[in-house]
Amino acid sequence: MTKMKTNRGAAKRFKVTKTGKILHASSNASHLLTKKTSKRKRNLRKGNIVDSDNIATVKRLIPYR
Repeated sequence: MTKMKTNRGAAKRFKVTKTGKILHASSNASHLLTKKTSKRKRNLRKGNIVDSDNIATVKRLIPYR
């Protein structure tokens, strides 16, 4: 059987923590930032945990992480 391939786009977008949680970057943080408060922009810099509905899909895309 051939090796599974890692989806390179997913590998760049998701990070797996030491405990196995999968993180992704927040959306709405790249442009139109002047109308957003400093507090909101600061919170957007933090990563978010992937929703439980999508964990299996993401794990299939990045099998060796």
